[in-house]
Amino acid sequence: MGVPERLAERMSMAEQHEYLRARFSRRTMIRGGAVTLGAVAGGAFVPGATAQAAVPTARTAPAAETVDGAFVAPFGRHLAYGADPRTEMTVSWQVPVAVKKPFIRIGAHPTDLSRKIDAEVRTLFTPAGVGASGNHTQYYVHAELTHLRPGRTYYYGVGHQGFDPAEPHLLGTLGTFTTAPAYKAPFTFTAFGDEGVSYHGLANNSLLLGQNPAFHLHAGDIAYADPSGSGQTSDTGFDSRIWDQFLAQTESVAKSVPWMPAYGNHDMEAWYSPNGYGGEEARWNLPGNGPDKKNLPGVYTFVYGNTAVISLDANDISFEIPANLGISGGTQTKWLEAQLKKYRASHDVDFIVVFFHHCAYCTSTSHASEGGVRQEWVPLFEKYTVDLVINGHNHQYERTDVIKGNKVAKKLPIGGTAYPETDGVVYVTAGAAGRSLYAFSAPLSYEGNEQDVDSVASFVNVKGGKQNETVAWSRVRYLDYSFLRVDVTPAPKGRTATLKVRGIAESGEQVDHFTVARRAK
Repeated sequence: MGVPERLAERMSMAEQHEYLRARFSRRTMIRGGAVTLGAVAGGAFVPGATAQAAVPTARTAPAAETVDGAFVAPFGRHLAYGADPRTEMTVSWQVPVAVKKPFIRIGAHPTDLSRKIDAEVRTLFTPAGVGASGNHTQYYVHAELTHLRPGRTYYYGVGHQGFDPAEPHLLGTLGTFTTAPAYKAPFTFTAFGDEGVSYHGLANNSLLLGQNPAFHLHAGDIAYADPSGSGQTSDTGFDSRIWDQFLAQTESVAKSVPWMPAYGNHDMEAWYSPNGYGGEEARWNLPGNGPDKKNLPGVYTFVYGNTAVISLDANDISFEIPANLGISGGTQTKWLEAQLKKYRASHDVDFIVVFFHHCAYCTSTSHASEGGVRQEWVPLFEKYTVDLVINGHNHQYERTDVIKGNKVAKKLPIGGTAYPETDGVVYVTAGAAGRSLYAFSAPLSYEGNEQDVDSVASFVNVKGGKQNETVAWSRVRYLDYSFLRVDVTPAPKGRTATLKVRGIAESGEQVDHFTVARRAK
């Protein structure tokens, strides 16, 4: 069904597109009162790349109406690595209405996009009565590429029947991505958490792009479609349409920089599946190498150059917000130790970076620290000398001294250097990506405005409630929008490899910097 003839005569092509988008993205695509997730999968094999269908949480596919594909433009492109960033990449996007035969074109040059690969559609339906919106159907499309060449930049375009990005007038819709190199080389990555949809999130995204990161880590609480964040169907204010806005907001970065999320409490949308992640499985296609893809789809790992990255799901061990407490039955922690042991024994890996949502160590007056993380994971971080832990949850920037045994093992002033092999672990809360800011009980202390204090009154969330504590490990506290930049520099065997970590404000000013150093293998 297209635009009525009497209207089409008076409308430009752009106006017709907006008419169709508004009409079909808001109308009822299926009848009934249950939230459903369905998939239409297409797979084709070509030399050097493949597209493979992932299994969604349910296969109740709505009977969707389609419109002329020429009136439908893809949006919200976002990339994610596969298990091997050297050879695997998923390109994901949205379409506002059902389309026929979605695909991706890929090549080494914008004028050479001859490789055309079928893509998979995951249809997510949210009926009226679930949150703030009426009946709403979202169409997420994924093309999983494998057998790519390491260190190679690829051009790609996404389309469907009636919209071919290889057409000359659509070449402006093309994107690029670069696979990880096959050898150790310097690179940069960025990180933050708690973004949502806002001018501040948009501003941080603009700055991220300027850092030229190889990839970006999002430490949970991604879009805030569920503003309550308790992971219950009784949560109020849920609006699935927020995800449309969020993916459009991040597209300027995520279409060329792999956007690797961990899941936070606001990402448990309980209406879609028992674990709360049915909606996330429709939107994202993350490496499927975690311990329990059914219950913990946001747990995975990958290696880029000399650095291993591990994404964890702290909802599994959170005393503060227990909706998913114990959902893995302990398998996540066992898997984590196995990964840490493997990476520490690997001659190819120097650094281990772990990121997840709830903070191990933070003095925010809102959430502060999570006792479940300290109980389950901190001992493993120390046993295997993890180099950097990145969290969100608290909407501010805070960085600890070097910690071991829940105490300061070494003070780490701004500009200082930590040696995890002998000192301990450094924790950074980078939760000021875009949502409203929290507060500290102690004075702010950051680069150019240092106010060291010997102790800070705070609390930790333990089983049964909050437990007050006075801590000495809070070294940097900055209360404005910001993100983390990490520059990784490998070194020859026996020499010193480094992570240079910087906290960067939305204004572009540097508010913290320190170095993590380790003897290269």
